[in-house]
Amino acid sequence: MANINNLTSKILRDAEERKESILASAEEEKNKILSKKVAKARELEKEIIQKAEAEAKTKKERIISSASLKVRNNKLSAKQEVIKDVFDKSVDVLAAISGDDFLRFIKSSILSLGKIGEQNLILNKAGMELVDLTFIYDLNQALGDNGNIKLSPTIGNFKGGFILESNGIEINNTYEALVSSLKNELEFEVANVLFN
Repeated sequence: MANINNLTSKILRDAEERKESILASAEEEKNKILSKKVAKARELEKEIIQKAEAEAKTKKERIISSASLKVRNNKLSAKQEVIKDVFDKSVDVLAAISGDDFLRFIKSSILSLGKIGEQNLILNKAGMELVDLTFIYDLNQALGDNGNIKLSPTIGNFKGGFILESNGIEINNTYEALVSSLKNELEFEVANVLFN
């Protein structure tokens, strides 16, 4: 019986040793797996942080770029408004010239056109008060065979200058049209004077 007890004892000791070995091996395996998972989680955390930092940097750059563009556009818009005001005021200055200067402007402008044929002279209300039949007669004498000007009863809706009209075709010498035709040519120079 002692042999059976010894055998049983040995089997139990072996089983206990085996159990301890299996538990130690399982603990070691658990620690390896846990260690790998922690390392992978840290790696993933690092990637996520790097990606978030890169996205934050990109977003910050986009916001700054957008704000800079908005400021530049607002500044450009304000400059264009100032330039527009300068050209609008130049029309007002032209509209305020003296009556004699206005009549000289009409005469020299029409004579510089060369052969114009029959034309109706359209003026605004202020122009109608300055131009009389004597002026029209003198103008036609100066034109000779190059043209025949008649004063139109139509009152133009413009600040100053005049329009010559014949059969629906107009030669627009209003101050607005003249300033507008020079605007593209002079805009850069005006901007330089105003903003440099």
